[in-house]
Amino acid sequence: MTPFYQGAFIGRYRMSESMKPIILDVEASGLGRGSYPVEAGFVLADGKSHCAIIRRESEWEYWDPQAERLHGISRQTLDHYGKTPMEVAAMLNHYLAGQTVYSDAWGNDSSWIALLFDVAELPQRFKLESLRSLLSDSQLEIWHDTKAKVVKELGFRRHRASHDALILQHTFYQTARCVERKRAC
Repeated sequence: MTPFYQGAFIGRYRMSESMKPIILDVEASGLGRGSYPVEAGFVLADGKSHCAIIRRESEWEYWDPQAERLHGISRQTLDHYGKTPMEVAAMLNHYLAGQTVYSDAWGNDSSWIALLFDVAELPQRFKLESLRSLLSDSQLEIWHDTKAKVVKELGFRRHRASHDALILQHTFYQTARCVERKRAC
C-alpha cells in the first residue's frame, strides 16, 4: 500500500495518468505444471502500488528452487506471512474492479490469477490483457534498452511483483514518450 511516486518526474517528463496503464505482475512457485501464485503486485495509474504474498493451499505442492532464487520468497514465508487466496483475490477486485489491467507475461499471469480466483471462489472483476497489445512496433524496438535504464534509475534491490509492475509501467511511459517525441531514449 505504499505509493512509490505521486506526480514524480521520470527522466525529464511528468508522468501523465492518461499514459499510464495499470500493470499487474505475479510471482509463482515455478513455471511448470502445478505451479501457483506466491505473490501478486500491481501499480495503478496514479502510481500507488500494492503487493501481497499468497499463502499456499494444501494441494499447492509444486516448488521450483530456481523460482525461489529469483523472487526470494520461501515456502516458509508464504506459510507465515501470506494472506489467504480469498484475501488477495478480494484485494485485487477492490482496487482493479472494472479496469483493464496489463501483464507482460499474460500467458502465465492469467492462469495464475485464474487459479487464485478459482481457489478463492470469487469472480474476477477486472480484465487482464497482454501489455504487448498496447505497444507499437517503435516502442518494441527500444523496449529492452529503455527497461534496463528504468531498472537502474529505480534501483530496487529486491525482486518483488509490485516493483516489476512499476518497472513495466515506467518503461511503457518512457518508450511512449520517446516515440511521441521522435527521439532516442
